[in-house]
Amino acid sequence: MRIHLQNPDNEPLFDFSRAMWEAAAARAPDIGVGHDVSIGATPADFVAAMREAEALVTDASVIAAHFPCPAPQLKLIFLTNAGLDKLAPFGWLPPGVALLNNRGAHAAKSGEFAIMSILMLANRVPAMVTNQRGEIWRKLWGSVLGGRHLTVVGLGTLGAATAEHAARFGMRVTGVRAHPAPHPACVQVVGADAIEDVLPQTEFLVLACPLTAATRGLMSRKRLECLPSGAGVVNIGRGELMDQTALCDLLDQEHLSGAVLDVFTTEPIPPGHRLWSTRNLIISPHTAADDPATYNPHSLDIFLENLRAWRDGRSLPNRFDIARGY
Repeated sequence: MRIHLQNPDNEPLFDFSRAMWEAAAARAPDIGVGHDVSIGATPADFVAAMREAEALVTDASVIAAHFPCPAPQLKLIFLTNAGLDKLAPFGWLPPGVALLNNRGAHAAKSGEFAIMSILMLANRVPAMVTNQRGEIWRKLWGSVLGGRHLTVVGLGTLGAATAEHAARFGMRVTGVRAHPAPHPACVQVVGADAIEDVLPQTEFLVLACPLTAATRGLMSRKRLECLPSGAGVVNIGRGELMDQTALCDLLDQEHLSGAVLDVFTTEPIPPGHRLWSTRNLIISPHTAADDPATYNPHSLDIFLENLRAWRDGRSLPNRFDIARGY
């Protein structure tokens, strides 16, 4: 197969290399060897490769910059992103081309980031950071996680990893997802339509679901106000899942004890924006889910797993469902 890997021009830490491809092919020799593989970095590289490429491996920023484009042989597009909401409405996708996302590559890192954030909230770290900036010496007492109530919205790879870590700490985990099937790390799983029933008992809330028409604005002001006094919030999904203004209000009013946010409605956050000065809030610049040392190797493993399924005529594990949005 003629495969092209196109590196974006904005994050060299995540560039593909020939050595990475060869290592991935060696890990899966039944499907990884024998291909004609090119690696590009410039717009000219991309245009030249698309004349013959049958499979494209790249990220969403490249698609946004270059598609639609002539790609007469293209059969597969594998994007190194999990959430593809910024590429909607997908009119750029050539007819008959299978679109794959990178679901699964983010689980380990995002799960660790989420449990770190919960531990920070339980130990009042956001408030300590606020006090440090204000040169305020005030003792704040933390608590252990065992027996505390956590609600995880979204039980895909990100949310499931979070729930599993939390369960190992002895937390009582409630999962929220569109189809409330049980999950072994959760004491209960409810549908999204029942989220207001569980929020009043939620001491820690983690948002880990994709952004779709159904989840946009899911955590409205009304729902954030349903959280009990002293609750903490973590968002590793998308900024548009939540009313950011309401969150800032509830933090400034000390109804919520703290928040750790990795995603925002506008990225980067503009200078002077209220988020920068909101008390008891820790900002991570959309880095929760990615480890430069492991991300590309894992991504290539996932791509080759899907290529194997393509070869064998099986359904593609990472095929993106445009109708569902994930």
